[in-house]
Amino acid sequence: MSTTSYCGRFAPSPTGALHFGSLVAAVACYLDARSHSGKWLLRMEDIDRPREVPGAADDILHTLETFGFEWDGPVIYQSQRTDAYQAALETLQQQGAIYPCACSRKEIAQQGQSGVEGIIYPGTCRTALPSEREARSIRVFTHNHSIHFIDRIQGEREQSLAQDVGDFIIRRADGLFAYQLAVVVDDAWQGITHIVRGADLILSTPRQLHLQALLGHPTPHYAHLPLAVDEVGNKLSKQAQSMPVDRKMPLPALLAALRFLGQPRPEEQPATVDEFWQWALTHWEIKRVPRQPAQPLPR
Repeated sequence: MSTTSYCGRFAPSPTGALHFGSLVAAVACYLDARSHSGKWLLRMEDIDRPREVPGAADDILHTLETFGFEWDGPVIYQSQRTDAYQAALETLQQQGAIYPCACSRKEIAQQGQSGVEGIIYPGTCRTALPSEREARSIRVFTHNHSIHFIDRIQGEREQSLAQDVGDFIIRRADGLFAYQLAVVVDDAWQGITHIVRGADLILSTPRQLHLQALLGHPTPHYAHLPLAVDEVGNKLSKQAQSMPVDRKMPLPALLAALRFLGQPRPEEQPATVDEFWQWALTHWEIKRVPRQPAQPLPR
């Protein structure tokens, strides 16, 4: 792996305060970037404005600063990047790679079959809109061949988009651009070479690889971390109002994140956040991260 061309990123959604699961992802992608003398960028994925919590973006930035994270360059906000997403959509339209869809969620649920992540779109509007129906969303054509990639943590992965997911949405019925398109456009624009994120997004990766190929963008290296789950196996999330990390006591949370990631702990308790990062950067090895989709919180 080159130590000069690494560019990573952390991309939280401002839908609530930073919780332990998000901290784990931030710690892992930060350590992986800095241990390879790479850049670490910060992107606020605030494209889904209805779900955004007022003040959450600033709260997340404040928490990251308190925990000793230092990012390169300005923070990028997806809400300010809609022109770029529209340009990508027009490129796909010129290629004949997308089509309008009139189907509602209820209709899809009634007609579609279960896939790896929800209902597979049945292709109702693939050839043309049904008569007297107006377009609600825009979908990407998928094809019946396997998309393969090697995850740095989870190993070999393979998925057939047409069979497992179906034609997926890149512009929603409410007019907002979908995450799958926005993340691909932004990763390419920012020159992201390595993505370290939670395993809840591993099933989205083939969709992103498909869009990267259509748009002529390079494919980053992917590493998907095990998700932090509670005692009954539920993923920690802002939507579930998971307990936020305590800004007044950053060291215990940072050490717990390190333990969760399978990394060695310092023999002596670090006295400061700076001491923690010095230790963690010296000893970081991504191969130590547990190769599993989820694991319980450290005790």
